[in-house]
Amino acid sequence: MSKALSLDLRTRVLAAIGGGLSCREAAQRFGVSASSAIRWRALERRQGDARPKALGGDRRSGRIEARAGLILSLVEETPDITLEELRTALAARGVAVGYGTVWRFFARRRITRKKRRPTPPNRTGPIS
Repeated sequence: MSKALSLDLRTRVLAAIGGGLSCREAAQRFGVSASSAIRWRALERRQGDARPKALGGDRRSGRIEARAGLILSLVEETPDITLEELRTALAARGVAVGYGTVWRFFARRRITRKKRRPTPPNRTGPIS
């Protein structure tokens, strides 16, 4: 996974830009890409500093989590509904999600979608 360049380097590049260098000249002096210097300058103008955003994490589950009530009500109506049938029902209501998205939704809640009961053990007592 990539790692954001340090805030110290960003502030030095931005100080050089503030001191009169162009973004490309400052980038060349500090050994970073010109596009990074340009983005950092725009970020500084927009929010006041050039702090990097958080890396990683889940950024997409909010779409399906917003429909949690609908999904759980569909499962409550039809307890033996398959994930593919659930996807089709969601698509009919305007929510287009993938199979894996629905699967991870249930995995986060520790809800299994098994269709049959567990097999009973073969023997009734322990073997001595």
